[in-house]
Amino acid sequence: MGMGGHSPKTRMALSEINVTPLVDVMLVLLIMFMVTTPLMQQGIDVDLPKTSSSGVQATDEPFVLVIAANQTMTAAKQAILMKDLKTKLKSIFESRKNKQIYIQADRKVDYGFVAEAMAEIRAAGIFNIGLITLPKPGL
Repeated sequence: MGMGGHSPKTRMALSEINVTPLVDVMLVLLIMFMVTTPLMQQGIDVDLPKTSSSGVQATDEPFVLVIAANQTMTAAKQAILMKDLKTKLKSIFESRKNKQIYIQADRKVDYGFVAEAMAEIRAAGIFNIGLITLPKPGL
């Protein structure tokens, strides 16, 4: 008998998981996500008009309708045509408590187009309409 007390035939197999490759893969994934996350933020550049009025405090998540300079409308990153605006807003706002909409229109958009959009919003049953602007410099 040897000093170990176990015969070679009754030896237990050691089963250990090597976590080094797992840690390596996780660190590579973490770095990839850290690099690509800032690139995922997209938006539409809108040149907002400047006013001297103060902002309003919103209690719920505001619904913003963005009108770009080329008169394309988007809401929640979804393009909306003027002919579909009333029906889409009716379906969106039938389950919302806050019946308020904000229009974020580029300053180059024709006033008539914004007025037509506001008329479609009112036809959808939403009468609380706000306009998003930037404060004038120096205020």
